[in-house]
Amino acid sequence: MARLELTLAMTSNPRSDPILRGAFRPDGVTFRTTVASAPDIFWRQLHAQEFDVSEMSMSSLLIVLAQGNRDWIGLPIFTQRHFFQTWAWVRSDAGINRPEDLKGKRVGVPEYQQTAALWTRGILEHDFGVAPSDMDWYMERSADRSHGAATGFQPPAGVRFQYISADKSIGSMMMDGELDATLLYIGRQTMVDRSSVPFDDTNPKVRRLFPDVTGESQRYFDSTGIFPINHGMVLRRSLYEQHPWLALNIFNAYRLAKEQVAAELRRLASTHVELGLLTPDAARALRTDAYPYGVKSNQKTLETLAEYSAEQGLTPRQLPLDEIFAASTLDL
Repeated sequence: MARLELTLAMTSNPRSDPILRGAFRPDGVTFRTTVASAPDIFWRQLHAQEFDVSEMSMSSLLIVLAQGNRDWIGLPIFTQRHFFQTWAWVRSDAGINRPEDLKGKRVGVPEYQQTAALWTRGILEHDFGVAPSDMDWYMERSADRSHGAATGFQPPAGVRFQYISADKSIGSMMMDGELDATLLYIGRQTMVDRSSVPFDDTNPKVRRLFPDVTGESQRYFDSTGIFPINHGMVLRRSLYEQHPWLALNIFNAYRLAKEQVAAELRRLASTHVELGLLTPDAARALRTDAYPYGVKSNQKTLETLAEYSAEQGLTPRQLPLDEIFAASTLDL
């Protein structure tokens, strides 16, 4: 079988770096790779369909699929996960001492539809009783330079929403007291982001909404069993329809790459145990895969994400998983 040459765009992360280095290749495929920031990749894909295979915002994927867009089919290779509520920052003098205090506050967000914001709004509403309609929203990315420009984004009904003017940013507005909080903060300039003020624990004007990041992450995981998914992978649908084998071959290459990285971590952990630098219990924890790939393996997390998207008015209905991912990956 002749090899297909496909373009691939991804961020760099330990689990998929063996793919980017060419150490693992899908059967029948040669990748020409581009490594870039996630906002830049998503912009190029959503606006210009530039790559055959790429990392993709799960929220944006749900939105375009719900609109009937047929450019992409999802691959259940999940490159980034985080407990996104722990990324929220508040003004130190805004009187926000717990999540419930966000009601009535001015809250920034780089992009309203982005997956991290979607997860955080869902967690705030379901775990703390703070609905999106309880806050005033300020979005940094401009209407024409956002991912939403490619998806026809309109603020959901009932949400008080405005764009931040081009001469300001989330960072500058937080420093000047024009915002009380931000759901997340990128803090570096990209094709679509413009904040650059450092946010860290040495900045006296801001602090984390959840000072105990580990404690809040563990609380949420213990209560739900969910480790929120941020990015997945997409394959150009026309290629998938012409070569259905691509979905499983690409999936398996990423799975093998991830397993190699995990095996190396376990080997290093065993050495650290021998040296007394790591406890046996900590080493055993590395046998659990915190980053499972596949649809069935992530069913609750994916269904929760689709539920939040519909609930928040980003999609008109909750998309079933078989409308999102390649059929050959649904039982994985």
